[in-house]
Amino acid sequence: PPALGPWLPQFVEISQGARAAFEATSPYRQSELLSRPIAMLHKAREALAFAKAVDATSFGSVVDRWQGLLETARQTLEVQARASAEIQQVYLPGPALDPDSAGARFKGRVDIFRAIETMVLAPQPPVLLLYGGRRSGKTSTLNYLARRVGPEMTPLLVDVQSLVTATTLRGFCEEFARQVVESARRARNLHLPLPKAESFASDPFIALQTWMSEVEKVAGAKTLLLCMDEYERLSEFVDATGRRAPLNFLRHVMQHRRRWAVLLAGSHMPDALPGYWSDYLINTQALRLSYLNEADTRALIQKPVDDFPDIYDEAAVAEIVRLTRGQPYLTQLVCYELVERLNLEKRTQVNREDVAAVLPAVFERGYHYFREFWEESLMDEQRRRLTAIALGQVEDAPGQSVVNALIQAEILEFHDSMYRFQVPLMALWVRRKVTG
Repeated sequence: PPALGPWLPQFVEISQGARAAFEATSPYRQSELLSRPIAMLHKAREALAFAKAVDATSFGSVVDRWQGLLETARQTLEVQARASAEIQQVYLPGPALDPDSAGARFKGRVDIFRAIETMVLAPQPPVLLLYGGRRSGKTSTLNYLARRVGPEMTPLLVDVQSLVTATTLRGFCEEFARQVVESARRARNLHLPLPKAESFASDPFIALQTWMSEVEKVAGAKTLLLCMDEYERLSEFVDATGRRAPLNFLRHVMQHRRRWAVLLAGSHMPDALPGYWSDYLINTQALRLSYLNEADTRALIQKPVDDFPDIYDEAAVAEIVRLTRGQPYLTQLVCYELVERLNLEKRTQVNREDVAAVLPAVFERGYHYFREFWEESLMDEQRRRLTAIALGQVEDAPGQSVVNALIQAEILEFHDSMYRFQVPLMALWVRRKVTG
């Protein structure tokens, strides 16, 4: 029924979150996963306060009852988790961290958040480019942005990977508007109007500009930060359609929408993209998302969540820091396998020997990450150089341009008159791959 239109999708998502929580493998993980549907119920209750009276009457009691049930369940599960001898499996190697479910697991990046806030709120903000390697935490950083910057800024996260599944300009614009509306609601509980579908029929990007003017009126004095995650994938849409309209639209926003700032996030600098990008990325300020510093890496290892037990001796922590160099995904991956090992062997302390013992499991669980690094992000000559360095071979011709590119990509570094991997764990994986 039309009356269920704005509420039914939320209720479905809440119920799916609850089901996922109760299918988790431990009481602790179950209670933790319930945080997201409970948070969604809080937001639904807030939204109902501004909804039509009939909606508030019809759905308010549903929301209140669900919230009571889930909060009671979470409390019960927390008691069970504390009584269990099992170490909480709280590390999440893989997907981007969602604040509603991952909580305090996100560590560091204070300098990035400060730089974004400073530049976006400047009188003439530049186009920001947040770039870093795969699984370096770009999407997680964007997900946490609304919680780490002031309320005068509204981050609007757009997943370009989803955008480029559209096959028409109209589909592209409709998906763009839908994501902006949803992101505003999640980030600031800001309820933006959806453009009318028929407005996209003739010239969808003109309709999108008209709609953005309406959005500005609703947003008041807030600065709207348009965050385009995996921005380089716009090339796929340009190549598939032969149209650069999305890029022209972005340039219009950058140059003429003073209430909007643009942040592009991806794995590539503009000079690695097709030549036509140079026309669109003028006045770009790059922010590199590098490895976590040692203090933040140690916090991720030892205190991923509040009340996490003290399971690591100092030698083990130092070895994890050394092996991963603070690469967030690899740090969580190693710690995940260490907790699995302790629970399997019914122990409560990690030593340095345990770190070495879990590396085969780390390479197996992280197979897709390592394969993507080796097969998709490197050229043949780069693979040859890395193989030689991993095996300790000295080559007569260093291939300086190749080596420089690997240094720029934070794969190699020059130390003690020799080249070495910045992340020792990657060198171990390459050595294992080429020697069998």
